[in-house]
Amino acid sequence: MPEPNPRLLLVEGRDDKHVVQHVLRAYGGPIDFAIRDAGGIKSVQDAIPVELQVEGRIALGILVDANDDLARRWQSLGDTLRKTGYTTPPAPEVTGTILDGPEAHGPRVGVWLMPDNDSAGELEDFVRLLVPQDDPVWQRAEAYVDGIPADDRRFPKGKETRAKLHAWLAVREEPRLMGSAIGVGDLDASVPSAKALIAWLRRVFETEA
Repeated sequence: MPEPNPRLLLVEGRDDKHVVQHVLRAYGGPIDFAIRDAGGIKSVQDAIPVELQVEGRIALGILVDANDDLARRWQSLGDTLRKTGYTTPPAPEVTGTILDGPEAHGPRVGVWLMPDNDSAGELEDFVRLLVPQDDPVWQRAEAYVDGIPADDRRFPKGKETRAKLHAWLAVREEPRLMGSAIGVGDLDASVPSAKALIAWLRRVFETEA
């Protein structure tokens, strides 16, 4: 059995994993790390102290949604990290947070809160920024979702961007998942938001220990 990669990115779900993989393939080039879909925010937080203790661990990245309350999500992650000896700033860095290990040669930790470390939201809010600016269908997808009466909506309040993005994806020439849409060029991985994510990944996983 091969040795586990000493550089690991924990993400909440399958879509997060695929989006990161396809952004890198489309624009960022290879970076040496493994990605694990933990299956939810609680599983991510439960995994953090365990993964920090893995022998040979060099760096641990944590990529999760801010959801409705960026400050609360940051506080929750900070509580977990502080229990393992890390010192966290009062708010996340907008370029993605990097934390040095509490001991000499301790694992470096990176934290990215979707969509941009500065806003409430989720993966779909990040991916929406990859929709080409001149795409003629996006405004129609917005109008379609906005036109659904409140009583007829089957998506939660606050998830309008998610609904609009998936409506837009559904009417492409060949409908695809978010990651695959990046891979074929329907979504543009060269926009500033994607470049910022790639730059953070490089800082987490390519910086010398």
